[in-house]
Amino acid sequence: MSEKKVWFITGAGRGLGVDIAKAALAAGHAVVATARNADSIAAVLGEHDDLLAVQLDVTDTAEAEKAVQAAVDRFGRIDVLVNNAGSFKAGFFEEISPEDFRSQIETTLFGPVNLTRVALPVMRAQRSGLVMTISSTAGISAAGDFMTAYAASKFGVEGFMESLTSEVAPFGIRTMVVEPGFFRTELLSPQSTQYAVPSIEDYADRTAATVAAWQGMDGQQGGDPAKLADALVQLAGQGEPPLRFVAGTDAMEAVETKAKLLLAQADAHRELSATLAHHDA
Repeated sequence: MSEKKVWFITGAGRGLGVDIAKAALAAGHAVVATARNADSIAAVLGEHDDLLAVQLDVTDTAEAEKAVQAAVDRFGRIDVLVNNAGSFKAGFFEEISPEDFRSQIETTLFGPVNLTRVALPVMRAQRSGLVMTISSTAGISAAGDFMTAYAASKFGVEGFMESLTSEVAPFGIRTMVVEPGFFRTELLSPQSTQYAVPSIEDYADRTAATVAAWQGMDGQQGGDPAKLADALVQLAGQGEPPLRFVAGTDAMEAVETKAKLLLAQADAHRELSATLAHHDA
């Protein structure tokens, strides 16, 4: 068994967070499992000597501070922070309310920002730690309808984590972005997905078709979240975890397609781009 570590997992009351918590516990680690309703954690994870359930709304900075302090009080350290809590505000941009768009950013971008800000002083004092953030292929490629708010938050997560990497590396702290494809989690369930109220006739037909497609996909996704959780525990145990983990064959295809598209776009106007420097540069 690898060295026992303390995992702090957000969104651990359901979905992928539950699987990550189970995998970490099964590997002999201690787990601080957080959720908006801490009672939900006991219902899915049961009782365990190495498990601490904590109430946490990731958008609430005061609750983030209390949750991290509770983790340190119980276990003395935090070795792996898993920014997992999420939601999906789905709809065409013009139909998503400003409040819902902002709510998406608050949860899936500022949630990780809030928890990382509070956990880093603990990790710096230890001179070790891993900040693992669950992104999405929507943070790499935003092709497709209904994803403007969600993709904006995930693109933000990608930039935040990538930029943070060099800042914290001198303190023995690593970062890791996880980019899953479609896994059979609860993201597309009514509990996690909120559809914008249709209001513009020009979008009506596409809205109906897209909602039906998303709803039909719920529970039919190809990826196994338990296997993903096991893989994340395995990767976190490496001396040098990957900066990015592209999870699933569909995710690998999406990333490869986007990489080729970026190269093609850079090459398409290469001559014009090369003319933009000052003459004395």
